[in-house]
Amino acid sequence: MPKELHDPIASRLGYLLRRASATMMADLGEALGAVGLRPVEGTILILVGANPGCIQSELGRALGIKRANMVPLIAGLTAQNYLEKSPVDGRSFALSLTPRGEEARARVDGIMDAHEAGFARLLADVDQQQLRAALSLIASGRD
Repeated sequence: MPKELHDPIASRLGYLLRRASATMMADLGEALGAVGLRPVEGTILILVGANPGCIQSELGRALGIKRANMVPLIAGLTAQNYLEKSPVDGRSFALSLTPRGEEARARVDGIMDAHEAGFARLLADVDQQQLRAALSLIASGRD
């Protein structure tokens, strides 16, 4: 029988946040897999749907994704006919959802809503508004 290790970092906030995030993202990835998308792709569809005409660099900044990593994501979503590009200037393209992309965005929204609700039930006794505010503060890097 394997021995269970004593884990002195199990109660540290950063460790718990990372583990909670990994659990939530794995669960979301599995749920979105049913529609053939990864969480980052679903998030891009949601952001483009909320901001039609946005450009790739704006999305990258909003999501904290480097340009080199955004290029294949946008190319993949465009190739799957979820996004369409319209020239803005010599180098930039405005992004918008295709009808197929809008349908996928709606499905992603539903999946993400159900996903959030499932985890929110685990926190029924916690003030979720305070928790979100604290996590937003941590994410922004402010004290």
